[in-house]
Amino acid sequence: MAIGTFCLVLHGHLPYVLRHGRSPHGEDWLFEAAAETYLPLLKVFDECAARGAPPAIALGLTPILLEQLASDVFRAGFRTYLEQRRARAAADRAAFARQGQADLAELATAWQDFYESGAAQFDEEGGDLCAAFARRTDLGLQILGSAATHAYLPLLAEDSAVQAQIRAGIASSTRLLGFAPRGFWLPECAYRPRGTWHAPIAWASAERYGIERWLGGAGVTHCFLEHRLVEQGRSTRVRHGKRWFAVEPGEADKYAGHGWRSVHELHAIDAGDGQPGQVTAFARDARICEQVWSGAIGYPADPVYLEFHKQHGGPGGLRYWRVSGKDVDLGRKDVYRREAVAGTVFAQAQHFCTLVRDRLRAERARTGRHGVVVAAFDAELFGHWWFEGPSFLRDVLLTLHADPDVEVATPEHVLEVRPPDKTLALPEGSWGDGGDHRVWADPRVHWMWDIEYRCESTFGRLTYELPWRGNTALADLLRKAGRELLLLQASDWPFAITRGQAVDYGIKRFVLHVSRFERLVDLCHKVAKGTDAATDASEGEVVELDAVERHAVADADLHDVVFPEIDLEWWSS
Repeated sequence: MAIGTFCLVLHGHLPYVLRHGRSPHGEDWLFEAAAETYLPLLKVFDECAARGAPPAIALGLTPILLEQLASDVFRAGFRTYLEQRRARAAADRAAFARQGQADLAELATAWQDFYESGAAQFDEEGGDLCAAFARRTDLGLQILGSAATHAYLPLLAEDSAVQAQIRAGIASSTRLLGFAPRGFWLPECAYRPRGTWHAPIAWASAERYGIERWLGGAGVTHCFLEHRLVEQGRSTRVRHGKRWFAVEPGEADKYAGHGWRSVHELHAIDAGDGQPGQVTAFARDARICEQVWSGAIGYPADPVYLEFHKQHGGPGGLRYWRVSGKDVDLGRKDVYRREAVAGTVFAQAQHFCTLVRDRLRAERARTGRHGVVVAAFDAELFGHWWFEGPSFLRDVLLTLHADPDVEVATPEHVLEVRPPDKTLALPEGSWGDGGDHRVWADPRVHWMWDIEYRCESTFGRLTYELPWRGNTALADLLRKAGRELLLLQASDWPFAITRGQAVDYGIKRFVLHVSRFERLVDLCHKVAKGTDAATDASEGEVVELDAVERHAVADADLHDVVFPEIDLEWWSS
């Protein structure tokens, strides 16, 4: 019998980039991830299943990512991208052959095969990656939902905005996958409990519900948090049989053997309403995850692996060199040797599996209980940033599936067979630097929050005051404004600025969505002008948009080809 369970959680997310630039920032981000991560992951799932090891893992696909993958704009662009990359590889191969560089020519041939194979796989999936992932749930895959545009939920100013991001996200995933996810990836693992909310800028504080209230209300049963939040939680209830009993905050210290505050235990989140928590928290095991994440000891930094940053001919070129060493500059990188990779991948996968076993054995020795190790990573690390990453995942899953001491299961399955027997009141936090909100609340982005809060307030007032329920044209404009509000709330824009990555792009995209939002708001006021809130729209003055205004609406629809079925009730309590 297994002594514990291993849960692999991959968080797939990219900001909205379709029709908003190509390279170096824009659609190529999405195309690269699809070619180097999403298609290879599908292959890994199929291979594991074929070898008798069902891919019982959780894969988060954010709604804004699903919306893009489902778009005809993506399908056409991705096919063109794959052909362009194949042609570039063929040109490189010919050039290397002329120069007598047989080793590089061989690698160029491998790249040509890679993109040809990707194109064939994409066609086999019918060009529909959303459906492709949904089909793999029959193999054991669990797909997680998330906030609509990956908004940083703890910093949003109003509960209606948090609720709308969650409702919109679940609705989008349901429409595109065919089912409503019960597991939820909180963007940046960011959480805020019930209590007094303080904005990162000069803004009104308020008493707020915890985020778990809106998750539970949307049918979510579990989410994922950074280890610090569970380790710093306060014990509130314990379950004996089917009954829950209140306990003192010191219960966790008195009975540590019960698994209190352990990252290897499930805890229901206390909502502060006197009832057992509806939403269960899975905590990330930082010790396990650092084996992949850490720049000092992480596997992807091994010298034999493909170097991400050096590209032939400059940005956008193909990669032909290996990491070579941590202190080796780009100009001195050695040529990549494919034959040296498989053994290293396998050895590191075995090392990782040994660590998982050791963590579970230590938990069993400490508490006598069945522990759960959660390894959570950004999905795009595997294949895109770390080219050999999908092979590593395959070897880990095959190895652990054959280990009688370890159960490989989805979080949904774990929750079903081993529900939590204790609740914790949790602090605020995220998986960002310092475990708090500093990355997304940095002074360099305070101006963004000031604008975002004003947009939230404006939209809330419009949905309450304007008679959109009796005016089809007004409701349509208001829905388009809601789409822009969701897009400007993405956590990606402040992250890009704080991190110094694609700063200009982050500023441009945020300002663009704000501008469209404000323009649509103006048009909402104009259309609503002739409608009496107490009467049917047909009794009011018909207000027509002029040519410039119609163009503004059409331009927003042309560029922002996501969330076609927005429900204004998402913002209502």
